[in-house]
Amino acid sequence: MATQHQDILIVGAGLSGVGAACHLKRQCPGKSVTLLERRQNVGGTWDLFRYPGIRSDSDMYTFGFNFKPWTEPRVLADGDSIRNYVRETAKEFGVFDRIRFGRQVISADWSSRDALWTLQVRDDASDETETYTARYLLGCSGYYNYDQGFRPEFPGEADFKGQIIHPQFWPENLDYSGKRVVVIGSGATAITLVPSMADKAAHVTMLQRSPTYIMSVPAIDPVSKTLQAVLPEKLAYKLNRGRNVAIQRAIYEASRRKPEVVRRLILSLVARQLKGTSIEMRHFTPSYNPWDQRLCVVPNGDLFKALRSGKASMATDHIERFTEDGILLKSGETLKADIIITATGLSVQLFGGIKVSIDGKPVSVKDSVSYKGVLLEGIPNAALVFGYTNASWTLKADLAAEYFCRLVNYMDKHGHSTFQVPRIPDVHTEDTVLGSLSSGYIRRAADQLPRQGTRAPFRVEQNYLADIPMLRFRPIADDVLQFDGKVAKASPVERLAAPLRAALGR
Repeated sequence: MATQHQDILIVGAGLSGVGAACHLKRQCPGKSVTLLERRQNVGGTWDLFRYPGIRSDSDMYTFGFNFKPWTEPRVLADGDSIRNYVRETAKEFGVFDRIRFGRQVISADWSSRDALWTLQVRDDASDETETYTARYLLGCSGYYNYDQGFRPEFPGEADFKGQIIHPQFWPENLDYSGKRVVVIGSGATAITLVPSMADKAAHVTMLQRSPTYIMSVPAIDPVSKTLQAVLPEKLAYKLNRGRNVAIQRAIYEASRRKPEVVRRLILSLVARQLKGTSIEMRHFTPSYNPWDQRLCVVPNGDLFKALRSGKASMATDHIERFTEDGILLKSGETLKADIIITATGLSVQLFGGIKVSIDGKPVSVKDSVSYKGVLLEGIPNAALVFGYTNASWTLKADLAAEYFCRLVNYMDKHGHSTFQVPRIPDVHTEDTVLGSLSSGYIRRAADQLPRQGTRAPFRVEQNYLADIPMLRFRPIADDVLQFDGKVAKASPVERLAAPLRAALGR
């Protein structure tokens, strides 16, 4: 089969990939773009996960694209709605036909001589290998392994007579009516599953080793709904988005500066939800400070409603072993179960597992420092889209795509063939690009993730308000980034124009 050439190849057609393709379509209309997607549908995460109640854990006014208003009144959207939103966006902006479904990228090799990426891609339908070349490579495949979740082995699993299910591989048409269900986990997946299954199941127990901070949010925000009713669609979206960005940032900053105050506030709100019940607060009282791990949110307090109804319960303990009909805990208590769901987390994997090399030599991504949270040290003409860990993923994905578009246009304007972040050893740290969160999946992935540096532009601040001027307005040339092997300095005009562009928002 003949080699297929594109200006830009995007790996992944989820939120990040479709969003990046739309930005390129709008800002770099002359460039040919192809998206390579292993699955048979758009949506990425939102096409893969099909467990009951799957929904966003970020509000849709910040989780949606900055150029495509989210018009529904719901704050947290279900998986089907998000997948439809991504698909609708891809079609509206003319990128859907640029997606090659059922394509698994096996390897990507950069040729310094040709200044091109060459990708070996497997077509799942024919089992044949296709070859693609591109001037630029954009990784938008997220950061976890679609083929396997994190699944610890528990003693005695073989003795259990019921079903053991990982949410990442939910069986189609699973009938759990009248069944006793134990959900192992304390994160967003677990707190979504418990209330979603409680109505049909005989009983659902959430078994956790340690508690998570949980906040209740309105399913429909009355302020956002009012703005949508009285203002034009785009204006209402911008106002709702800006308001929620400010609220998110305020909560995060308060958690960092006055953790005890925020801790008391969250726990007092939980106590109010549990008032009049015998449910113990120890199930909702973490040992860490707010935002040391990501906060979990529940619409209209649905988890607490399920607990108050008696259809669900909490258990905070360690597992001794599985038994024929349930789980024996370290405390000696036994949880009876017909179905055990291991909502135990994700396995991290970058670039969708692609083997990346430069001139035939393998590249270790974990040895590279991130530049502006978008480019990677030592890897030419490539970018990797990472969202925020302390806010909506798409806020950063949008900014990263906008920066990439500006970079491509800068290359064309100045006649450059390559860009590259040079090796700068004295900025290296052991911190990963996912920041300081202590979540298990981040700790487990520490030896796989790119690093961040000691100072800008190598430091990943996880701050949307700080990233806007850096990625959207500051000059591309900055005395660090190399073009055709040489550092380019911003002209005096470009430096003076940056603040003006920021003030004008363009």
